[in-house]
Amino acid sequence: MTLQQTQGFLDVEGVRLYYTVNGAGEPLLLIHAGVADSRMWDEQIAVFAQHYRVICYDVPGFGRTELRAGSFAYYDQIAALLRVLGVERVHIVGISFGGKVALDFALSYPAMVASLVLIAPSVGGETPSDDVRQFFAQEDALLEQGDLDGAAELNVRMWVDGPYRTPEQVNPRVRVRVREMQRHAFTIVEPEGMEERPLTPPAIARLSEVTMPVLVLVGDQDIPSKVERAEQLEQAIPHAHRVVIPGAAHMVTMEQPEVCNRLILDFLRAL
Repeated sequence: MTLQQTQGFLDVEGVRLYYTVNGAGEPLLLIHAGVADSRMWDEQIAVFAQHYRVICYDVPGFGRTELRAGSFAYYDQIAALLRVLGVERVHIVGISFGGKVALDFALSYPAMVASLVLIAPSVGGETPSDDVRQFFAQEDALLEQGDLDGAAELNVRMWVDGPYRTPEQVNPRVRVRVREMQRHAFTIVEPEGMEERPLTPPAIARLSEVTMPVLVLVGDQDIPSKVERAEQLEQAIPHAHRVVIPGAAHMVTMEQPEVCNRLILDFLRAL
């Protein structure tokens, strides 16, 4: 028996966007990390779909969703996707870059968001830490050389292994899956004339406006700036609660799926 009900492509704001819907009940949207695509949620979908209508999609530039020329905003794309699916209000789980998108959407369309789970999120308008700036400089150098494999491995070392572990100390299956998803993203061509519309003012200056319940998750093996940001979000968002998960780095839902699934379901059930 398969839980999958729907998958395919939808035309959303001029983009042919790949999505899946599994299960029934209150809508629950999962937004993937910037080193992954919707496949990263495999360990969550089967569990969550027993209780919720789980919606996943590939953000443009990842997975099966290509990029298109023109101006766009990630948060407007979510609103359009949900309207096409007939969803008026949704719970959202977003990790890393997906957390940034989720937070921007919650600030832009607060009436459409029932709750937020932000997992090691980036935040729009934040100043990158020194280790993140160094990482992006190294990634750019490898991509300029055409070394997609090297750039993908760099991402795995940064976002899967974290700063405190060697590759041998990390689940090899998680490393392989993230490397595959990230390398594929490097092959998607960015068209000329593409321009993202950032949220203005940015989320970092508007955290007190987030009024829905928020759960913040972060792994204790993540880079220090992510652990610190999770603590800052708990302090700045009125109804936020933070949990630090031991033994996992940035891709905590892939490393510790059972723990994360339990925490997220407990949070949603308590609402």
